[in-house]
Amino acid sequence: MLILKGILIGIGANLLFDLWGLLLARLPGMSRPNWAPVGRWFWHLREGRVFHDDIAKAAPYAHENTLGWIAHYAVAILYGVVFALIMGPDWFANPTFLPAWIFAIVTVAAGWFLLQPGLGLGWAASKAPNPAKVRVLNLAAHTVFGIGLYVTALMI
Repeated sequence: MLILKGILIGIGANLLFDLWGLLLARLPGMSRPNWAPVGRWFWHLREGRVFHDDIAKAAPYAHENTLGWIAHYAVAILYGVVFALIMGPDWFANPTFLPAWIFAIVTVAAGWFLLQPGLGLGWAASKAPNPAKVRVLNLAAHTVFGIGLYVTALMI
């Protein structure tokens, strides 16, 4: 039952994360989330290639956008299950926001130190045109993810 709850909160948190991304895309200078580069990155993992100088220069994969979306939700579900196992059934009996938020902020490390360097953006997007903007947006998005973990837990 705990794993099922973890799956549900991971999905719920990711849905809120995605809604946040769509809302941000309406602002000037912001674009819609693009999961195709993530899909291409996951595709190349099967060859043992983790880090790229520029994922856009890596060989394309016909279904990379679909794979990117699948990976996006698979990681969110994994995070939900890990969080559920860490917190245990007592947290679900009386969910509180702080542990969900702290966990969500900790998960930004995977993006900063694995995914972004893997895509060729450097550690914590250090090679991006505006690294500070990326970092703030990452922290904001993961805060929204934490809110999603908490709210979904309240709903179930």
